[in-house]
Amino acid sequence: MPATYSHQGRTYSFDPAAPLDISLPLAPGPDQVNCFWAEPVQFDTIRVGSFVGSVALGGSTNYQRVHVTPHGNGTHTECYGHISPEPAATLNRCLRRFLFVAQLVSVAPRPQPNGDLVVLLADVQPLLEAAGAAPEALVLRTLPNDDAKRRRQYSGTNPTYLEPALAHYLVAQNIQHLLLDLPSVDREEDNGELLAHHAFWQYPAATRTSCTITELIFVPDTVADGLYLLNLQVTSLELDASPSKPVLYQLA
Repeated sequence: MPATYSHQGRTYSFDPAAPLDISLPLAPGPDQVNCFWAEPVQFDTIRVGSFVGSVALGGSTNYQRVHVTPHGNGTHTECYGHISPEPAATLNRCLRRFLFVAQLVSVAPRPQPNGDLVVLLADVQPLLEAAGAAPEALVLRTLPNDDAKRRRQYSGTNPTYLEPALAHYLVAQNIQHLLLDLPSVDREEDNGELLAHHAFWQYPAATRTSCTITELIFVPDTVADGLYLLNLQVTSLELDASPSKPVLYQLA
């Protein structure tokens, strides 16, 4: 049965039974997406005395410890605590709403004179303006959208990143949540400047404490550009970032 969601004086309908999961799962082994030299995800079976936490190995239950680096393994969401020393700057404290109207756009990065591939304001702005909506979130799919994004090893490859001017523009458009299929909004090695991070969060002068960046998503080609309801699901970690599961619902 359809449900409704109201945003800026307009009521949209969506089908709660038709979710579009744009997250990449966490799984052990080397054939998983990875960046910033993070160790692969690891699942360890707990053993205590005669107990073994594996039904396959004769235990009564499965009981495992998970080793994960949120910023380097799979889809993750981060808050301004990523670039702040403040103890209170945790995702669990910053993200207090979980449903947002989101615009999905697809854009090809452009090569720069130094060889970098960069997503430019000049390419994203017309797409947002043509959509004619006032979204709270932007979902950015880069082109080409090859399936290798699901398992790419990004470390040391200088992946695509965003032009800082684009981050400033998103702030001006009141985009509170940015989701993209890249390891970072900034260059892999930029001497710690993190210009797009600082611009998007307006840190430290006028910090947008409730805003988030979600990286390493994957939006299949079957999901068309357009307006969606975003359900941004995270774990309740008192940390600057968390593994996350963003889910879209098409709006009508």
